[in-house]
Amino acid sequence: MDQYDFMEHKIQITGFKAEINDARQIMKFIKDTSGKCSSGNCIIQLLQARAIAGEKHILQATLQAIKSFEMNNNAAKDLGLEICLRASSQRQISRALKILGIENGKMDICMVAVDCDEDIQKKVGNALGKRNDDVLQADVGVLQEVYEISPQEITSAGNIERVMVERTALLNLEI
Repeated sequence: MDQYDFMEHKIQITGFKAEINDARQIMKFIKDTSGKCSSGNCIIQLLQARAIAGEKHILQATLQAIKSFEMNNNAAKDLGLEICLRASSQRQISRALKILGIENGKMDICMVAVDCDEDIQKKVGNALGKRNDDVLQADVGVLQEVYEISPQEITSAGNIERVMVERTALLNLEI
């Protein structure tokens, strides 16, 4: 996990290996946990790590989401969903959730926490299971399939993470 400071925001990115029996219960836990943070502005977003192309990708998406709210240019009503939109490079929330949404079963999860307490990873880990930042490593084959990325696009950009960072940035032009 890395922690980043952006303007006046603290961003934490963590990976987990989880087995989710009740996705709705987990989402309720996340909402309750974020509401108990001392900052009062804590946002926790859980995403399927298989569709994340590394830390730079999710960090770029998070920064773009924060900027979109600051500039009143957001497409979603809350920052967590805006992060999901940006990370998936989608304009429609339903498509973004189909790609990155949490569901029941064994799953690798990317947690993004914005303006949360230092111990948020531990609290969320108590519900999700084993922390494992290796799940944030890009799986080129999966990402090519999920986002319909050609080998030529990867070659042109340099690597899969750059492709997704570029797509995240290009979304700004569409929203």
